[in-house]
Amino acid sequence: NTTIASFSTSKSKMKKLYVEAGYFTTFYCGSSFDDEFVLDHSKSGFKPRTNVKRANRVEWEHIVPAQAFGQSFKEWTDGHPECINSKGEAYEGRRCASKMSEQFELMEADMYNLVPAIGEVNGDRSNYSFAMLQGEIREYGECNVEIEDRKVEPPENKFGDIARTYMYMESAYGRGVISGKNVKLFESWDRMDPVDKWECKRARLIEQIQGNKNVIVAKACQEAG
Repeated sequence: NTTIASFSTSKSKMKKLYVEAGYFTTFYCGSSFDDEFVLDHSKSGFKPRTNVKRANRVEWEHIVPAQAFGQSFKEWTDGHPECINSKGEAYEGRRCASKMSEQFELMEADMYNLVPAIGEVNGDRSNYSFAMLQGEIREYGECNVEIEDRKVEPPENKFGDIARTYMYMESAYGRGVISGKNVKLFESWDRMDPVDKWECKRARLIEQIQGNKNVIVAKACQEAG
């Protein structure tokens, strides 16, 4: 991404993309929403865990959390002389990186890394990494997302989408997006869950807006015919 310099802009563009494409399904749980982004859990079987308000809100989630690449920026870890709040106190982290690093802003706004998720799931996932978990801890009704010990296991039909997003972010930006211990996991997930028509169409639509090709997904779509 060299064209969209703010996360808020990319979220607006993603909303328009999904509405115009007529694709009204949340990423993890398969709940539907309308063109006003009002959620309907009746067919997905999703049940709120604790936060009903957020469970009924669509949020745009980073598949690769901002922290996963943000910590490679000096502004995130050490701050910057210009990152001073109204009380004269220095701050760091995402807020400082967003303010002072153009490269961080471009990564944060990359549309390929954004998916519509149920707000409660997005919040519970936080910045945790993906993994295979023991057992079947179901806290969201019929939605097959499991979160335990700061790890997240998504539904099997999202294994490939997630793996290819990590691979894209790594190929596009580097910065240690994929940890060494997850290389084999994502390679396995990529094989287990091949691209489908929507993943391919979505990538083509984002390319038209953002201007750069997702070479990982494009190659997989070409091989899949």
